[in-house]
Amino acid sequence: MPLLPAPSYTMYFPFTNGHVQTLYPPLFRKVDIVEAERVRIATPDDDFLDLDFLPATSAPDTDGAEAVSARPLVVVSHGLEGHSRRKYVRGMAACMNAAGWDVCAWNFRGCSGETNRTLRMYHSGVTDDLHTVIEFCAGRGYSRIGLAGFSMGGNQILKYLGENPSAVHPAVVAAATFSVPCDLTGAAKVLDKPSNAIYMRYFMRTLKEKMRQKKALYPDLNIDGLDGMTTFGEFDNQFTAPINGFRDAEDYWQRSGCGQYLSAIRIPALLMNAKNDPFLSPSCYPIHMARQSGYLHLQMPVTGGHVGFIRQHEDGYYWSDLRAVEFLRQYL
Repeated sequence: MPLLPAPSYTMYFPFTNGHVQTLYPPLFRKVDIVEAERVRIATPDDDFLDLDFLPATSAPDTDGAEAVSARPLVVVSHGLEGHSRRKYVRGMAACMNAAGWDVCAWNFRGCSGETNRTLRMYHSGVTDDLHTVIEFCAGRGYSRIGLAGFSMGGNQILKYLGENPSAVHPAVVAAATFSVPCDLTGAAKVLDKPSNAIYMRYFMRTLKEKMRQKKALYPDLNIDGLDGMTTFGEFDNQFTAPINGFRDAEDYWQRSGCGQYLSAIRIPALLMNAKNDPFLSPSCYPIHMARQSGYLHLQMPVTGGHVGFIRQHEDGYYWSDLRAVEFLRQYL
């Protein structure tokens, strides 16, 4: 039942092209990057996570847990090599704030502008850090928490909800995710295509810099061959997999993709993947699973690209922002 008809999202040429939809927002979208309350929290393994709190624009001018608990909070997770100040994160946060909800936009390990302390870094399958963030937010007094995530952040959210449903924090009531690579093996193969070389060069440049920073903290880390790497397979085989306890890149991809966990999700979750997303393989559209689920709401608009969903309007919100608010409002 939750396989929903494609919503009424259309754009005119050239924004019907997946690459244009993907590249336009980071280059040309205008978002006011307002100052946030930056909070650093400790992780159980003696590392840290940096969180940005953005209060609702309609929030009452008062302090105290009672005032906080009266408002919902949305925890927003960014994508690969993103951070809490990315345009797509802050655009979503602004729309959530306008709806009357507070926002916690958090940074994965090593993504806030400062290298994290442990050798371990973030990856697609990490869910314990998300739980740590949710626990901290609940401890601040928020009793109704929604989750919103893009790409890798969406994969982490859906995996978190499905890998151990009984361990999901009780304050979490719903989730909205966009451009999610549900099958990491399939997505990695798609990104290896020549048509996606521009994206791979960007990702590899910043990932390589993070490993050089790690080398400075951990001199025994072997970074031989790093400069010549051009694919996720090479990078994940040498770094992501062994550092995080996986056998190799394929083992990491197989165990970290959210697709295998979707059938176990037990709270309402929106999965929005555009049909022309240049990052996604056909296996990233779990149509059969959504038809069998009472909680997974899959929508596949014809266009949208990867974390695109452009909407040219004076309010500045993108269609994904409004769709997330529309979906989460039913439960928050």
